[in-house]
Amino acid sequence: MISDTHPLTDGVRLRPVTLDDAASFAEALTRSRAYMRRWDPVRPELYFTPEGQLQRLTGLLADRDAGRVMPWALADDEDRVVGAVTLGAIERGPFRNGRLGYWTDVGRAGRGLATAAVTRVCEAARDDLGLHRVEAGTVLDNAASQRVLAKCGFELYGTAPRYLHIDGAWQDHRLFQRILHDGPPQS
Repeated sequence: MISDTHPLTDGVRLRPVTLDDAASFAEALTRSRAYMRRWDPVRPELYFTPEGQLQRLTGLLADRDAGRVMPWALADDEDRVVGAVTLGAIERGPFRNGRLGYWTDVGRAGRGLATAAVTRVCEAARDDLGLHRVEAGTVLDNAASQRVLAKCGFELYGTAPRYLHIDGAWQDHRLFQRILHDGPPQS
């Protein structure tokens, strides 16, 4: 597990998720629900409640403890969640890969926060987790997220038809990767 906290921008820091974040996640996700709808799966109403977030975070932290995922919160000066970055589907062995997902609160969008967070998470993926590669996907029309990935050194490597069920339909996705280093796998 990575336990470091890192200042990003705009009075926001990146820190590991805790169960105490459930209510704050529920508030941020509810506030940003309409904004993020085009890029998210259809979620049950429970997802937007503190109880639903507690269930989600409990599972996420169990997966973290098993080495399969590393979840971070973007927290403001009052420790309210204003976004998140998750490095999931972490694979070891010769692949050394993780899958990146991220979002920022509707009130923080377009301020460089996602770019700063993704940059820091890629550093942690390389230095702390020993990963070789990070991948990410976006729906075709998510130009803002594609700009974030480009600024963070990701390269487009393909398009996946009907890749994920997003906003009520199977959506095509652009697939991106960032090679973090070319050294041998770390033990």
